[in-house]
Amino acid sequence: MDIGILISSLTNPTLLFFVLGIIATIVKSDLEIPSTTVKFISLYLLFAIGFKGGQELSHGGLTAEIVYSLILGIAIASLIPLYTFFILKRRMTIGEAAAVAAAYGSVSAVTFVAASTFLEAQNLTFGGHMVAVMALMESPAIIVGVTLMKRYESPEEGGGGSLGHIIRHSFTNGSVLILLGSLLIGIIADAKQAEGIRPFTTDIFKGFLAIFLLEMGMVTARRFRAFMKYGWFVTLFAIFVPLVNGAAVAVISGLVTVDVGNRFMFAVLAASASYIAVPAAMRLAAPKADPGLYIPMALGVTFPFNITFGMPIYLAIVRAVSF
Repeated sequence: MDIGILISSLTNPTLLFFVLGIIATIVKSDLEIPSTTVKFISLYLLFAIGFKGGQELSHGGLTAEIVYSLILGIAIASLIPLYTFFILKRRMTIGEAAAVAAAYGSVSAVTFVAASTFLEAQNLTFGGHMVAVMALMESPAIIVGVTLMKRYESPEEGGGGSLGHIIRHSFTNGSVLILLGSLLIGIIADAKQAEGIRPFTTDIFKGFLAIFLLEMGMVTARRFRAFMKYGWFVTLFAIFVPLVNGAAVAVISGLVTVDVGNRFMFAVLAASASYIAVPAAMRLAAPKADPGLYIPMALGVTFPFNITFGMPIYLAIVRAVSF
């Protein structure tokens, strides 16, 4: 792994704001970002990345690489919760195992956004269709997780909501809807008209991301304390399983694309874990599963690992292995 890339990643201003958020909580600062502001910024980030991806798609058309990429994304999001569930159910309840498996099969839009800025710092780009891949990877993991839970739960444990209701919720979830909607608008929007909002979708993007990660740092530090009661297994899982997933997909993605940026984004998607869409869905599907377990795993361990050490590792693997 290139030390220069690692140093660049660790000194990225957006990451440093994440660290500042953690420090603010540790020292019990009264620093606070209003919840309405955080919600606006999160919607903005999803809107911007979706719209820019749609614009990229509109320029290139539908190619074989795009079709294969979409299929690979769905396959990844289906297989990861399938194998992780059977590892987890030995140490957790069925509901908690299903929730964690779904979270790690799904994706983190914020990690995807952070990965795009990481690539930019390396003077690399990725195809706009990767935004569509990310959007499509949200729901399969939820479907697989809920299906496994219903298959293995004992009758007395029960579950909340029908499978159809959970699937519908995964598509109508606000984060998924704004991402898919922005992607579609970016595809059909006139290119010249789209230039008029370029300062909003591009120029101020990193500033909003820095503020959002400041909040994420504070949230991570608050939730991590309660999470520690679950022991070392979940911490090790939250580091090594994403690392294995990301490394494997960094290699496998070479079968569908030779583009370094696209392969890197595939690896990041496989290594990330959802802490927005999946928790919202799993609160309906598995009401007895403790959110204090699967949200801190994704947000407090996997997310910081990926944006510090994971991304340089995945990029190094992509560059080292080619077909």
